[in-house]
Amino acid sequence: MADRHTTGLIHHPYQPPASFDAVPAPIHKASTVFFKNTQALAQHQWRDKSGYVYGLHGTPTTFLLEERVATMEGGSHCLLVPSGLAAIGLVCQSLLKQGDEVLLPDNVYGPAKELARAELARWGITHQVYDPMNPASLASLIGTNTRMVWMEAAGSVTLEFPDLLGLMQVIRQHPAVVAVLDNTWGAGLAFNPFTFNGGSGVDVSVHALTKYPSGGADVLMGAVITQQEALHVRLKLTHMRLGLGVGANDVEAVLRSLPTMALRYAAHDQSTRAIFHWLLAQPCVGRVLHPAIPDSVGHCFWQQLCQSAAGLVSMVFHASHNQQQVHAFVDSLRLFKIGYSWGGPVSLVMPYDLRDMRSHGWAITEQKILVRLAIGLENSQDLIEDLSQAMQASKMQGAVISNRK
Repeated sequence: MADRHTTGLIHHPYQPPASFDAVPAPIHKASTVFFKNTQALAQHQWRDKSGYVYGLHGTPTTFLLEERVATMEGGSHCLLVPSGLAAIGLVCQSLLKQGDEVLLPDNVYGPAKELARAELARWGITHQVYDPMNPASLASLIGTNTRMVWMEAAGSVTLEFPDLLGLMQVIRQHPAVVAVLDNTWGAGLAFNPFTFNGGSGVDVSVHALTKYPSGGADVLMGAVITQQEALHVRLKLTHMRLGLGVGANDVEAVLRSLPTMALRYAAHDQSTRAIFHWLLAQPCVGRVLHPAIPDSVGHCFWQQLCQSAAGLVSMVFHASHNQQQVHAFVDSLRLFKIGYSWGGPVSLVMPYDLRDMRSHGWAITEQKILVRLAIGLENSQDLIEDLSQAMQASKMQGAVISNRK
């Protein structure tokens, strides 16, 4: 009797009515997907989102997020992966083979360089690094084996904005080369990665949904967005073969956050501008790095494409301050927490050694320690006061205490 009761609970006949409609999207969690009969099994289709085969290849929930992210980025197709770095890896594994070469900008996301140096090299894929501020540097490196060029705007950590239009003009002279942009900073809001180049932009956009789309610092997820059907199918088949998937709870969290993303992005941007204006007035700060600052590297290129500028700002203290002082400044911050990533509600700080990161002149300074601030959603004046007290505590010369009015 107990066994029959258990079976009844598992195979209960009741189905709720299908007319329920509400603000949040329904969340579907599944590994196994049922087929009505063997004919449906034989006719299964998952490549074009017209049907379901297995949870790993898509559910109504993941399809919904993919379509919304594609729209956000101005693309036609999207694939979800477990992280932004996984998105970078998927693009490289799918579109490169032994004997190919990939060109990386000097300002690319650090783990992407490591992927090329280690994994891609073991697979017989070579790479070179070009100056993203100089299209001629890229043109001089493209060879017969070059199959992919990566771009990043703004540059990771150092935040220079590359000449995307000039770089794309170089790339389009080589039809066999795929143009890929890490668009995590722009988030599909600062500019459209597929239309900035006189109506045709990059071939592939990669986005770490961990950042602004999530907004809560509680989700790891990435996306690969394309417009070309054939390119999308090629990526999707590799995605299937690698068994890449994302959890429904994480998808739910991103879906919940997307409607407020533009508002949060604007709030991050506004606070960041208030903070960089304050930093520019501090005698102990040698350089402030942000695309919206007129003398920042690539400001004119940012102006061509963007109005907003996200929530990151980096600074370099005057060379008179040693590494110990810089680290003391970081340790003295109270509201800013030491941690990687950005786009969440809490402001973050991270010191970087430029000697390990850059090789081209626009990134070289007398002081090798750069401090990146990821501005959260706190009150900007409270953050300025925190920066003030940390400068005082670390004995930065000429530090000015902010007096709140």
